[in-house]
Order: sequence, then structure tokens, then C-alpha cells
Amino acid sequence: MKRLRSVAALEKLRKSLEKERTTGTEVRVCCGTGCRAAGADEVRQAFVDEIEQVGLDATVTTSGCQGLCQRGPLVAVESQGLFHLGVDPSDVGPIVDLTLQRGRPIDRLLHHTTEGEAIPWRDDLPFYQKQERVILRNCGRIEPTDIQDAIRAGAYAGLSKVLRGMVPEAVIEEIKASGLRGRGGAGFPTGRKWEGCRAQPDGPKYVICNGDEGDPGAFMDRSVLEGDPHSVIEGMIIAAYAIGDVSEGFIYVRAEYPLAVENLTIAIAQAEEIGLLGKKILGSGLNFRISIKKGAGAFVCGESTALMYSIEGSRGMPRQTPPRSVERGLWARPTVLNNVKTFALVPVILSHGADWFSKIGTEGSKGTQVFALTGKIRNTGLVEVPMGITINELVYEIGGGTMDDIPCKAVQIGGPSGGCIPKDLFDTPIDFDSLQDVGAMMGSGGLVVMDETDCMVSIARYFLAFTQQESCGKCTPCRVGTYRMLEIMDRIVEGQGEPEDLERLQELGEWIQETALCALGKSAPNPILTTIRHFRDEYEAHVIEKRCPAGVCYSPGRYRIVEAECLLCGLCQDVCEDDAVRESRAQYRIDPELCIGCGKCKAICPAEAIVIEAEELEEAEAEVTV
Repeated sequence: MKRLRSVAALEKLRKSLEKERTTGTEVRVCCGTGCRAAGADEVRQAFVDEIEQVGLDATVTTSGCQGLCQRGPLVAVESQGLFHLGVDPSDVGPIVDLTLQRGRPIDRLLHHTTEGEAIPWRDDLPFYQKQERVILRNCGRIEPTDIQDAIRAGAYAGLSKVLRGMVPEAVIEEIKASGLRGRGGAGFPTGRKWEGCRAQPDGPKYVICNGDEGDPGAFMDRSVLEGDPHSVIEGMIIAAYAIGDVSEGFIYVRAEYPLAVENLTIAIAQAEEIGLLGKKILGSGLNFRISIKKGAGAFVCGESTALMYSIEGSRGMPRQTPPRSVERGLWARPTVLNNVKTFALVPVILSHGADWFSKIGTEGSKGTQVFALTGKIRNTGLVEVPMGITINELVYEIGGGTMDDIPCKAVQIGGPSGGCIPKDLFDTPIDFDSLQDVGAMMGSGGLVVMDETDCMVSIARYFLAFTQQESCGKCTPCRVGTYRMLEIMDRIVEGQGEPEDLERLQELGEWIQETALCALGKSAPNPILTTIRHFRDEYEAHVIEKRCPAGVCYSPGRYRIVEAECLLCGLCQDVCEDDAVRESRAQYRIDPELCIGCGKCKAICPAEAIVIEAEELEEAEAEVTV
């Protein structure tokens, strides 16, 4: 590719690429990680072979994540707007014959409503209708390893505008006016961060993109890096220009994201070849290059100071702040660190203007956010919605509700350090401030849906176990405090908890929040504190009644019906979903092989004739002691 030596040369290239835009049939196969795992590469090759064999005038391209991950591999016929789901290589022949040559979609590969109506057009799917794709504007629409395709779609237009006549201070003011807040979790105003770094004395400064996405069930940043790497690169170039004295930047991405690393490596090489990275970018005085640093998978390296230590080659452990990173960051120099999604938003804000962006979202939370919908939900996948949308809209209208029509119980939002929000608060708007009011946080964008078969005590213990294991151990509150909390939670789910344990958990959690060194430690107790706040009845069932209402946790003993006290009402048999209560010789008995220890029979028994054998032993021992 010819090196571009001016902004005018870039815009000339863009216009020529737009004129060359394919007007014929285009088959776009989603080759994001999710669809690849389902066989998308084989589907793509099958299309190439079949189209060549029949001599059809059509092109086959690939894209990053198109969003509806659970239904992959996804195939879009762009010229017709048709959208096929769950495509297998054996489906390719019929698609080429019926759809590409005759214009007829294949019904069994289309999305169907609950009433059975087929929807052939992608934009008509309920999954997409309430989305507003700004961060994901090119994901699923361009070939991520083709810089010309990206430029045709608008890549580097924001940089063109900046270098054509905006001074660095004007760029920062535009970002401040947009109301952009960091999408990595803390939500700090991006423009203020850049302004603080620019105000530092002259000398080397650095720009870092945080792509260390370690939350269980999260794949937002990965999908952006895979599907539209040039948006992130462009955002970093603009940040370097605005901050000043920046000639080097780093993208920190975990090694478990091989496709993201591969596509980023290609994109950076292409940007260097064409003159968008390196010396005198587009003929300006801006010199900037980007390197990729692969993380080894430590969750704590998602924290900004730990990430910087990792780039330096040291152990990834947080440090005390202040001084802030914009004052003393990488190699003790002023540094701006932003999330993948934050950098991806910067170019589009510069292209369309701060006023355009600030009209999306709410007063305190401008723009959109990307969520990874996972858990007990029909439409698992990647979505982008305006700030202020409610949890109800996200779960039921976009996500399609829970699987198997089991009632939804809660959502976990904000990753393992986030909070659990019950169904009766699903009218809560999704924005930075509203989520904090209910004890949760935006986080980086993970959202896990749970139904009535999930035990909130067990869920909270799982997330605490994750953060405790990932603790770097540097500060006592996190190292010891989370360990002690986990010990208590282990006792509770094993049926050995005490009523006083709830107060102990509350006190420990609040103490850790106040005294832990970094944000990861401070937020580690959130799953416990929010579930105690919103699901205290489940904790009390575990510690007082020695039962798990969802039938998930370990039971401390066998359930038994005391014959002399049994009323023979049969209620216990009616509520037992595992057919463990059997009637024999006018007497009800519990089969220990089938009983899962859920405690529903004990809870409903009007005569309190159902006991746990461990309780009987304790009572007998107490009587002997007396």
C-alpha cells in the first residue's frame, strides 16, 4: 500500500475506496471467537468453494462479532439484508442456490419469534432494534484485517479532522464537552484525565490502552479488538496528539485472546505501512508508535498501576495513589490509561461532534455502553445500548428473557466485583449513578442473568472465591479480609453457618471497602454485601433453617420424616420436584438417594415433622450434656 503523506491523501483514498464499493452480492461470515468456535472458518471456506464452483458473481468476506453469539455461525447477505443463523457447512449449498441466486431465504436458518414468525432481515430482529451501535459501529460490518475496508467505513476520519486544524487543547475541550466517561469501570471523565496529563511538565509521556479483560463471562473489549482494531488505534493516536510529548503507546491485552492479538498485530503493521503510525503521521509533526504487551492472565493487572508495573517487567501489583498515573505512571512518567471502549469512542466523537454524542444517554452518563449478556438468557451475546436503558429492557426485550421460561431472579452486573440486583429493581436505569444507588456498579460491561434455580448465596460465594484467589496479596485488608469472608461463606453453603455470620460478613465487607489498597480490593465484597442486602431471606434459610431454597448447596444431613408427628397431609410430596418423598403403608418417607436437600418439604410441613438428622444428633448431645 502507498504511504499517505497528508490528510488530503487520506481523504482522497477514502473517496476512491467508496467508489470501488462492491455493489454485487456480498456474503459476510462472522468470524469472531464465538462463531469460530462453532465452525465459522469452515462455513466461510465452504462459501468460497461453492461460489467458485457455480461461477456466481459474489464476494465472501469475514467480520468480527456480529453480536448474536449464541446463534452462530452468523451469515449476512449484505446486498439483501438477509440474516442466517446457526449456519453449518452443509447449509452453504442451499443458501447459494436459493438465497444468493433466487433471493429466497431459508426459513429454518432464520430467527423466529415466540409465535413462530420468521424474521429474515437483520435489523428487524428484536435483539438489534433497541441497540445503538456506536462503539460497535464497524464490528460485524468490516473485514478487521483490511485497513482499506476500515478506511472506506470511516476509520481515521476523526484523526483527519484533528490534524486538519484542531489544536490539542481544542481536542481535549471537545472530549470534555461530550461528557465521555471511562468505560473500564470507574467512569472517570476522560477529558479531565487527558487535561491533567497535558498539564504535566514537558518530557516523555505515554498512552496505554487497557485490554486486560479478566471478568468471568466478559468479552466486550475482546470483540472490539478483534472486530474493529483501527478504532482503538485511531483513538490512541488522537490521545497522543492531545496530550503532547507522547511518542509511544501500548495496548495491554491478555494472551488468552489470540485472535485479538493477531488482528491487532496486522492492523498496527498496516497502519505503519500506510503512514498512520510512525514518524510524521500524515505529514504532521506527530510521531507515535504502538506496541502490544501480552498479559499472563492476572486479574489484578486490570488495575491501572498494576498493569503499568507489568508492562515494565515487574510483578503486577497496585501501588498507593496519589500520585495519580497522569502525574507518575509508566516508568514514573505522566501516563494516560483508558479502556478499549473509551478509545474506540474518541474518533466518532471527533467526527460527529460533542453535541451529537452528549445527546445520547443520561445527564450524568453520556453515550452508550457495550454489555456481554451471559447466564440464563435466551440471546447470549454482545449488545450496545444507550445509557439509561433499564435492566428490564436489556434482559427481556433484547435478551429475550430467561431460558425455559423459568422466572428471572437477579442479574450480576459489573463483573466479579460488581453487585447482584434483584428482579424487583429491574426498572433501574443502567448508568453510572443509578447502579451505585442499588449497590452495584457499571464495571466494564459484564451482565450475568440468573433465574430461580440459582442460589444467590452460592453465586456470591463463587464471585468472592474468584476475587480472593486473584488477590495480589499486597495489602492486609484484601489478602486476609477476603479470605476470612470466604471461610464464613464456605461454612454457610455447607450448612454450618450461624446467624451471627451475616453481621460478621457485613462488618468485614465494609472494613475491606474502606481500607483496601486498590479499587479491586475495595470492590471485592460487593457480591456478598449486595446479596445480603437484597436476598437476606436466602442467607437466613441457610444459617437458620439449614436449607438451600434453590437446592444448590450442600445439605449438612439427611432429611427425615418423624412418623409420630406426621399428619399425612402429603404437602411434602407435592412440593418435592425430585420425587424423593415416597408414600408406603400409609406413611411418607424421604429417599436419601433422591433427596437433594433443598428443604422445600421441611419449609412447608405444617406439623414440623421433617427434621435433619444432624439436628437430631445435636439435640441428643445437648440433652446428654444437661
